[in-house]
Amino acid sequence: MKRIIALLAVLSLMVVSVAGCGGSTQEESVLEAELEDGVYLADFDTDSSMFHVNESCDGKGTLTVENGVMTIHVSLVSKNIVNVYYGLAEDAKQDGAELIEPTVDSVTYSDGYTEEVYGFDIPVPALDTEYNVAIIGTKDNWYDHTVSVSNPEPLTE
Repeated sequence: MKRIIALLAVLSLMVVSVAGCGGSTQEESVLEAELEDGVYLADFDTDSSMFHVNESCDGKGTLTVENGVMTIHVSLVSKNIVNVYYGLAEDAKQDGAELIEPTVDSVTYSDGYTEEVYGFDIPVPALDTEYNVAIIGTKDNWYDHTVSVSNPEPLTE
């Protein structure tokens, strides 16, 4: 249900962007997907050594393109980041902000050790372009970060 709400929110933002309502906020700059609908493996880069893809995933996430909307699922390194927000920390603190809830992912390291970590489905406005996300950890502090998604390759089963 939350994925549907997030998808509807992104689609609404695309309509606002196409309608040309002045300004250039991140929400209004959502672009039509640059890829055909499908599932891809893609690089997920961040500006932080604390907020990044789990080492077992080699810096990659699963990029899904559905009806022209891109979302990347990334497994993080622990369960210490409890929510993500597409946008700035200042906006994430507002009443009614739509936070991205975690999933519980299982990762397996090269030595065979398996661990449960949090993962997140993060909207992707465009490939090879930095954009803002905010994260909140277990200590209830919001932090701004920039991320980008690049080098998508079709995921083969």
